[in-house]
Amino acid sequence: MFSLTDLPEGFHQNPWPTYRALREDAPVCWQADGSAVLSRYADLDRVYRDTETFISDKKAVFGPKYGQGTPLYEHHTTSLVFNDNPLHGRVRKVMVGALNPRALAQMEPGLVALVDRLLDDMAGELEVDLIEAYAGAIPIEVIGNLLGIPRDLREPLRDWSLAILGALEPQLTPQQEARGNQSVTEFKSFLRDIIEDRRLNPGDPETDVLTRLIQSDVEGGLSEAELYQNCIFILNAGHETTTNLIGNALALLDANRMARASLLETPRLIVTAVDECLRLESPNQFGNRLTTQDVELHGETIPAGTDLHLCIGAANRDPEQFEAPDELRLDRRPNKHLAFAGGAHTCVGLTLARMEGRIAVGRFLERYPDYALAHGAKLGGRVRFRGYARLPAYLS
Repeated sequence: MFSLTDLPEGFHQNPWPTYRALREDAPVCWQADGSAVLSRYADLDRVYRDTETFISDKKAVFGPKYGQGTPLYEHHTTSLVFNDNPLHGRVRKVMVGALNPRALAQMEPGLVALVDRLLDDMAGELEVDLIEAYAGAIPIEVIGNLLGIPRDLREPLRDWSLAILGALEPQLTPQQEARGNQSVTEFKSFLRDIIEDRRLNPGDPETDVLTRLIQSDVEGGLSEAELYQNCIFILNAGHETTTNLIGNALALLDANRMARASLLETPRLIVTAVDECLRLESPNQFGNRLTTQDVELHGETIPAGTDLHLCIGAANRDPEQFEAPDELRLDRRPNKHLAFAGGAHTCVGLTLARMEGRIAVGRFLERYPDYALAHGAKLGGRVRFRGYARLPAYLS
């Protein structure tokens, strides 16, 4: 049966047959370490909604994985996504306030200008890597602006992000673990001067997330460790998933030329098209929860304290929820996919991510409607995240 630490041959390239088998034959798929994979949409939806039975706190899981006191342990047990209230609520409130509709509307012209500049920079090139030159460059600028990171200091952010998030993989090499720990340490050192400067020179708390984090009221405010680790989390989470969204969407539209033609003919479809790409090629393929009590599911007893691997990639192609789930339907409605998770932990940046996807993919198609992928595309090779490390393309 399926093992997260012994993947079937060709899994990274094409996981969908494996996911189908999990949904049909092993909706509760036990792993050698006592954890379990869930793959059906209804089960993930239930888990996301029940925050009493299924918690996000990962101290019990990450202690043995990273070692207590290590930089990776401190980061992944302190950041928003792997915590419950009260920390989750405090950080989420700050971020939701900074990503309000007025703030996003103010960000849009700058995002359009950034996208157009990147499109201009690619003009005349025989072949470009759409990840390096485009998809990976956009969220680094956007999140860098949200936290007020000086533009000339942003170069190492992508590598740190990939190393820290890569350490969430089910199985790590010693080199990956060492690089993840080193990246957390370097990231904290990098943030020190920026945070201290912002304490002395606050930005506009209506739009500056870092200022909002620093100025959060004392009673419900963040500790020093929580402040640093959630700054790292915001940069990482906003970068990796959005890069994957843009790259995956451009790859899907290259493979589905009729859908691309429809989008070019009817540009307003870009709104639903972004969500359909998120469903079909979810940037985040797995989430996790921990059970607080025994749970009965599909005739199985899942004991309290079980680490659950929530297979978003499988759930988003569940035929019980989506008609023709393996087809790209740009006008799919309703489309209650789980690419942004669900319940109390629904991705706080989902509106920003959708805006980035809409503008990046839509304006790319306007400028380069006849683009074609070249040889040499390379997926990131990770289980938890699905996206391209390289995506070479001819623009005309």
